Amino acid sequence: MDSAALLDLLGNENRRRILRLLSRKPCYVTEISEYLGVSPKAVIDHLRKLEEAGLVESHVDDGRRKYFSIARNLRLEVNVSPYEFGTKSAYSASPNLDITSWRHVSLHVDRANAARDGREDAHSGADDRDIAALAADLEQLEQLENELSMAQRWVQGRLTDTLDRISAHFEGVDGRFYGDLLRGLACGPETAESLAKKAEAPPEIVRDALEGLSAHGVVDRDGDHWRLVAGEP
Repeated sequence: MDSAALLDLLGNENRRRILRLLSRKPCYVTEISEYLGVSPKAVIDHLRKLEEAGLVESHVDDGRRKYFSIARNLRLEVNVSPYEFGTKSAYSASPNLDITSWRHVSLHVDRANAARDGREDAHSGADDRDIAALAADLEQLEQLENELSMAQRWVQGRLTDTLDRISAHFEGVDGRFYGDLLRGLACGPETAESLAKKAEAPPEIVRDALEGLSAHGVVDRDGDHWRLVAGEP
C-alpha cells in the first residue's frame, strides 16, 4: 500500500483505536462502537475503509455475527531529519529469510574512533576528517539502515507467527489473551495483578486463566508469583 495513503488512513484517531482494539481480539461492530463511544454507522464506515486498504478482514461466526480482525502485518516507517523526509510501508518479510548471511547482523562500534570523531566535531567540525572516509562511512551506514529495516520486518513476521502458534494451542478460547499471559511470564515470575495490567484484563480473569494453565502443566505458582514451567531440553 502506498505509504502516503496509509498515513492518511491512520491519521484518523478512531481508526487507530479500532486497530489497537482488534490487535487484542476480533470484535463485532456493536462492541467496537461501545469501545469508541461513537455510532455503529461511523464504525462501519471506518471498517469499510480499513477493509478496502487490506488492513482488516471479517468473518461470520455460527451465530451469524460478523467479526472483524486485523488481516496482515504491515510496517510503516517515517524518517524526518535535516537531510531527509520520507515514508515507506512494506509487508513483513518472509520468516524463512536467512538474515545470518547479511553483512550487518550486529553493530560493532570502534569506541576510540567514535570518541575522537565526537571531539573533532565539537571543536572544528567534520571538515577535519578525510572526505573519502566520510563517504565510506555514509555508504556503510545507508546499507546498515536498509538491512536493519529488513531485519525489523523479519522480526515482526516471526513474532506474529510465534504468537499465532501459541494461540493455536488454545483453540476455542481467546488465544491472544493466553499468548499475552505467556509473553508476560517469559522474562520471569509475575503476580496475577502485574499480568492483568500488561494484558489489560481484570485480575480475576487472569487468575482463572493462570489456574487453567497450571492444570495443564504450563505454569506453576510460587506464593503470589506465577512462572513458566521449563520444557524438556
